[in-house]
Amino acid sequence: MQWAAALLGGLFGLVLGSFLNVVVYRMPKIMERQWAADHAEMQGTEPDPATAQPFNLLVPHSSCPHCGHAIRWYENIPVASYLALRGKCSACRVPISPRYPGVEIATAALFFFCIWTWGPTVTGLAWCGFAAALLSLALIDWDTTLLPDDITLPLLWAGLVGASLQWTGVPLFAALWGAVAGYLSLWTIYWLFKLLTGKEGMGYGDFKLFAALGAWFGWEALVPMILMASVIGAMVGIAMKFSSGLREGGYIPFGPFLAGAGLTAMVFGPNAILRFVGL
Repeated sequence: MQWAAALLGGLFGLVLGSFLNVVVYRMPKIMERQWAADHAEMQGTEPDPATAQPFNLLVPHSSCPHCGHAIRWYENIPVASYLALRGKCSACRVPISPRYPGVEIATAALFFFCIWTWGPTVTGLAWCGFAAALLSLALIDWDTTLLPDDITLPLLWAGLVGASLQWTGVPLFAALWGAVAGYLSLWTIYWLFKLLTGKEGMGYGDFKLFAALGAWFGWEALVPMILMASVIGAMVGIAMKFSSGLREGGYIPFGPFLAGAGLTAMVFGPNAILRFVGL
């Protein structure tokens, strides 16, 4: 039964991973359209007609970004369609990014782990949601340097609610102060860095994401997670600098490394992170 439940969870993760690809691609565009509409309203001007068309996570239907070919249902089967199409659009033959099946497989693996570890329970489903949210946030932040409130804030509240209902195994006291300490710690670092250098070292989305991790794991896990995120982030940044892979401005977003630390803590536990960084 445990294997069957975990496999079913993995299959569901495979399907949901396909939807996460839509979330990662469309969420920043939805935010930009909303900002443009708000700006036009404040300026008293008419919004761009192009932004007036319905655009959300469900509408319009998925299409090729290069030729506009509407993706048929049988071209949208997780992983299988990518293999059948040999990684190319069926209309224009432009290569499809391998990240799409990669996200689907990663989501399936995370869901399999959650159900295998916690069973087909509310706790297992809660950690599945946690994993899906972190994976989405990591990819969105890497692509756009944005961490949408529509994901970080529900993740934060879910951690507190999960602790209060004893779904996460973290006492509510530890979850509450984990959220407070997570937010205030990065907020303090942000302002100290800005006062000393006049530059912004991170965004407010990072504060909210770290607060969410504190809510899910408790305040004791914050130090291991920030250490891991900082060490790996520095290593990746140095490697990209020497390979000339840094984007304009010479920075990399911090959110993906926070998300990675959260997923590592979920799989191996916060104490394993300390061993990973040599402490």
